[in-house]
Amino acid sequence: MTQFKDKAGGDKQKVSHGLYSYPVLMAADILLYQTKYVPVGDDQKQPLELARDVASAFNNHYKLDYFIAPEILTLDCTSRIMSLRDGTSKMSKSDPSEYSCINLDDTDDLIVKKIEKAKTDSILGFDFATLECRPEISNLINIYSVLSNLNVEKVCEEVNKHDMKHFKKELADLIISVISPIHERMNDLLKDQFHLHEILKKGTKKAAEIATHNIKEIKDIIGFAQ
Repeated sequence: MTQFKDKAGGDKQKVSHGLYSYPVLMAADILLYQTKYVPVGDDQKQPLELARDVASAFNNHYKLDYFIAPEILTLDCTSRIMSLRDGTSKMSKSDPSEYSCINLDDTDDLIVKKIEKAKTDSILGFDFATLECRPEISNLINIYSVLSNLNVEKVCEEVNKHDMKHFKKELADLIISVISPIHERMNDLLKDQFHLHEILKKGTKKAAEIATHNIKEIKDIIGFAQ
C-alpha cells in the first residue's frame, strides 16, 4: 500500500509490525460495527478498499450478505488538507514543525503566526488555472474555500484583488472565526471532567455491547464453538 511505502521510506526492514498490520486492524474496526460510511482522507482509501475486499470475501465464502461493504465519505477539496510548510505533504500533528498545522486549541495569535509563516511562492496573483502547479497556494485557497463556502474559482477572483499579505490576514481571520467557538466549547467541556468520563463510559458500554453481539454472530457463521 502506498501509505506503507511512504512511512517505511527506504528502510523497510526496520518497519514496525504495527505499521504493517494497521490496514487489517482498521478493516476489523470498521467491519465489526457494520459501518456504512467512513470519513477518511485520500491516504486512507486503500485501507478502506481492503475492508471492502474482506467483507466481500467473507460474504461470498459463507454465501451470506452479512458484512456491509463500507463506503468512503470525503469532501472534495479538503479530504486531505496539506501542511502549511509543504504543500505536497499532509497536514499532521506529528510534523516536527509546529507551524505546519492548525490545532483546534491554538490561540488566535498563534493561528495568525502560523498563517503568516505559511509557505507560498514568488508568483504574483492567484490564477485558478495554475493552482495545480502551486501546491502551497492551492492548499491555502482550498482551506479558505471550504471555510467560506465559496468555490475555489470564486475565491481566486476575490483574493486576486489584493496581495499575499492581505490574503493571509483574511485567511487567518476566517480560520479564527471558525475555530474560536470550538476552542471555547472545548475549554468549557474540559472543566467538567466527571461529565466527560461519564460520556466515555457510556460510549465504551455501547461499543462493547455491539462488538460482543456481532462477534457472537460471526463465530456462529464460521462455526466456532461458543
